[in-house]
Amino acid sequence: MGAEIDLAENDAAAIFSARKIRSRLEGAARPIEAFRETLKWGRERLFNHFHDGAAADSLVQAHAFLVDEVLRQAWNRHISEPSTGLSLAAAGGYGRGELLPHSDVDLLLLIEPEALQAHQAEVEQFMAFLWDIGLEVGASVRSVQDCLEVAKDDITIITNLMEARLLIGDSSLFAHLRDVLGPDSIWPVADFFQAKLKEQQARYAKYDDTGYKLEPNVKEGPGGLRDIHTIAWVAKRQFGAQSLDELRTLGFLTKAECDELFAGQDFLWRVRFALHMLCKRREDRLLFDNQIKVAELFGYVDHDHNLAVEQFMQLYYRTIKSLSCLNDLLLQLLEESVLAVDQNAEPVILNRRFQLRGKFIEARAADVFRRSPHALIEVFLLMQKHPDVQGVRAETLRLIRRDRKLVDQGLRDDLHARSLFMEMFRTGTGLTRALRRMNRYGVLGRYLPNFGQIIGHMQYDLFHTLTVDEHTLYVVRNLRRMSLPRFAHELPFCHDVMLQQPRPELLYLGGLFHDIAKGRGGDHSELGAEDAVRFCLDHGLSQADADLVAWLVRNHLLMSLTAQRMDIHDPDVVTDFARKVGDQQKLDSLFLLTCADIRATNPKLWNSWRESLLVELYNGTTRTLQRGLDNPLQAAELSNESQSRALARLAQYGLEPEQVRPIWKRFDEDYFLRHSPEELAWHLPAIRDAKDENLPLVLVQRLDDRGATVFIYTRDEDYLFGRSTAVLAKLGLNILDARINTTQDGYTLDSYAVIEAESGNELAESRHQEIVTEMRAALRQQGPANVDVNRRVSRRLKHFNTPTTVYFSQDLARGRTVLELITADRPGLLSNVGSIFAKRGILLDAAKIATIGERAEDVFFIADEAGQPITDTERLTELHAILTRTLNRDGSQDELPTVIEI
Repeated sequence: MGAEIDLAENDAAAIFSARKIRSRLEGAARPIEAFRETLKWGRERLFNHFHDGAAADSLVQAHAFLVDEVLRQAWNRHISEPSTGLSLAAAGGYGRGELLPHSDVDLLLLIEPEALQAHQAEVEQFMAFLWDIGLEVGASVRSVQDCLEVAKDDITIITNLMEARLLIGDSSLFAHLRDVLGPDSIWPVADFFQAKLKEQQARYAKYDDTGYKLEPNVKEGPGGLRDIHTIAWVAKRQFGAQSLDELRTLGFLTKAECDELFAGQDFLWRVRFALHMLCKRREDRLLFDNQIKVAELFGYVDHDHNLAVEQFMQLYYRTIKSLSCLNDLLLQLLEESVLAVDQNAEPVILNRRFQLRGKFIEARAADVFRRSPHALIEVFLLMQKHPDVQGVRAETLRLIRRDRKLVDQGLRDDLHARSLFMEMFRTGTGLTRALRRMNRYGVLGRYLPNFGQIIGHMQYDLFHTLTVDEHTLYVVRNLRRMSLPRFAHELPFCHDVMLQQPRPELLYLGGLFHDIAKGRGGDHSELGAEDAVRFCLDHGLSQADADLVAWLVRNHLLMSLTAQRMDIHDPDVVTDFARKVGDQQKLDSLFLLTCADIRATNPKLWNSWRESLLVELYNGTTRTLQRGLDNPLQAAELSNESQSRALARLAQYGLEPEQVRPIWKRFDEDYFLRHSPEELAWHLPAIRDAKDENLPLVLVQRLDDRGATVFIYTRDEDYLFGRSTAVLAKLGLNILDARINTTQDGYTLDSYAVIEAESGNELAESRHQEIVTEMRAALRQQGPANVDVNRRVSRRLKHFNTPTTVYFSQDLARGRTVLELITADRPGLLSNVGSIFAKRGILLDAAKIATIGERAEDVFFIADEAGQPITDTERLTELHAILTRTLNRDGSQDELPTVIEI
């Protein structure tokens, strides 16, 4: 909070003294150099003190003190006396006396018009001097009346002016400003408070209402420093409090809460200070580029199952969680004080422990949790059963925070507490909100200690975009949304399957436990399954129910890996998956959990193509289970069925079977297995009308259940895969799936499912013709050609170095070799792989493309020149070596060529 007077020198005495600063500046023969060097000297001293472990509050206050002295000396050099009618004030965060090394220096030049006219040239020289010495100044020049006019309708400006602190000049003029900006004049306390709440809500929405992002904003994100500022601004407006510590004196903060708030603030200040120091500029985002460096500065070291950066980020996320809870508490207290919300409302008794007062639940006695510890679970269940409740009264929230330590092994063993917790899952309605509140207020991690271990735990990659606890609660949220009619439009198929769930609470438990063992070492699926069994049996579920939940946890990756890495058009793959699943209930539950998990892992990962793969695998498995595992579907049966359905579609366009079958005779069985009847009907008329002289045929269409597909029909030739994928990369597209089929008479039918690389969105129809034009031009070139991909590796991808690994296996039944490739993702990757295949006479039968954050995990089904599996060990060893050497390039992703010869 900004003080009415100068920053006290003794606050910065450990680092600076006013006498020392003045001695460097007064009478300097080369003032610009002297002032520049003083600022540089000051920052270096700050950095040294940071490394020596100085408290962050002393660092930011000392920097403000340094700049205060520099500004005063600059003012005295340029502004002649008397300067009546001129005041220089610090504003914003600088006005509070908090200044990071590279933060903007917000200034208010308060003037009376006559004084400004007399000193106009001097003021201009003063401002120019500040820029010359390297101060990044944000300055406004206003009269008192100007300030009043701009502040009365703008919450940001009034807040900025409230922070103002006089540096030098006319003190009576500045005092007049403080008088006219008081709550008795503009922005009454209630209006100010409500505007600040709306401002915070808007800020939260900008960050998707979570501070647990991969690259969080330390200042603006939920739980960040701005939350502390919001509390301070409201307190200042209401009570005139000049510091947060005064809230303790006023009874709004306990000592423990005050200590927690200041510890969190100091940590976040220290993180911001480190970012400014590392980046040599203003930076408030914990970007991947800096997280490792900051963790190292904070003294963290790698452990076997927990990187230093992950340990540091877990502390960061736990800190903002704690501050978010304090923000809730204090704003609720201030709201009750400022707005007198529900103060006089008649309480509605719920039971012996709780009552409703207006829209908030409150404890009926201060010792309610000490007398009945199970009430720490009950309060959240009651909010579920009364969905109109907006929250917990501030004093009750304070009691929860005070008494949450009572959630110990004794409470976890208590049958009443266990019954209440399970009732939350059986109630269903409001479950997500209840679990989020339990987590936010520090109860869930105590009731489930293993869940407590994953709170704030992050995985240092681009795939998992949230901390494990946030991700887990999003999975439960996604499952709940599948069950609600008002969200049925999001995933209609999932909604229909969800309605068939006889015991949805078991599915919710599967979601809660699926990642609970992350970060412990070992297989988190197996360890989590053991946790789930113990929990279920302890909470009164039958052995059969416990086994189902444990099975879901143990196998929660099975369906996504099968759809992503295996050829699900192969009946043998589907039959093997069906054997692992065993029955329809497990299949239904696993399908729903898989969809919820993928959507909660990475927003860019979920799309219509991925959904269609899971639905296709689900439908194929359902059909296999219905027929019986001893009577599996055969490839010929599926191929004939697909053709029959496509013929029915084609008949609507006047095409008879005798017109279609001669064309289809050229295609092998795999073509009909890998393409839907809708696709077959789309391809056929264009293939029928295609003339050799007009090839290649390129089609682009958005299919109802698969997103945008690029289809190519042309003469088969070397480098076709590499060249076509290079064109798609050049156009800024990501390939989700590739299906390659070759006809008996030497033509190829290639299909690529694509999305926009940057946004992850599906293609707009306006892009279709561009793809057709670029693809036809590239494929018409004779012999080897160059395609300029011209897309640089993104900032995030550059930061990760994924070593290339290659695995081979044989699919002799299908006559092909399976190559699994894991490497760093980058533009043009598939083109490079295709070029390697073509130069070595390797035929590509199909590809399963998966981008897992910074990693490409692709599967290629390949054969030799004769179309046979590659079993020669020497040839496979050579292929392994060239892929590894080419894609690694000493670990530098930038060294792969952007102009690819194919």
